[in-house]
Amino acid sequence: MSDTISANIKTLGDQLAGLSLKDAVELGKYMKDTYGIEAAAGGGMMMAAPAAAAPKAEAQTSFDVVLKAAGDKKIQVIKVVREATGLGLAEAKAFVDAPGKAIKTGLSKEDADKLAATLKENGATVEIV
Repeated sequence: MSDTISANIKTLGDQLAGLSLKDAVELGKYMKDTYGIEAAAGGGMMMAAPAAAAPKAEAQTSFDVVLKAAGDKKIQVIKVVREATGLGLAEAKAFVDAPGKAIKTGLSKEDADKLAATLKENGATVEIV
């Protein structure tokens, strides 16, 4: 054995190696119930992530307005897309002809709702993500 292993670790290791099967099962149950540590496949030990360390879902603060379909008032939708994006007529038409892309990204909830409402009023199908 290496000299770098402390005496208390050697003692603990010797005690673990000397456990009966019944005691080992009880120890496994105790470690899982008390500390969230489970034996991994292959005999190793795995620590469960502490519950407090779980990331909390943050409220969404940035929204994207995605054009799903132009509808039957395509010219009005192109006008709204031009106004919202600053694209030229040809670029806005190409954008509306290939739906599925975000018209604007990083909007506040209020601004995203307002843009979506304007597009819907003009016949477009949109989604806020």
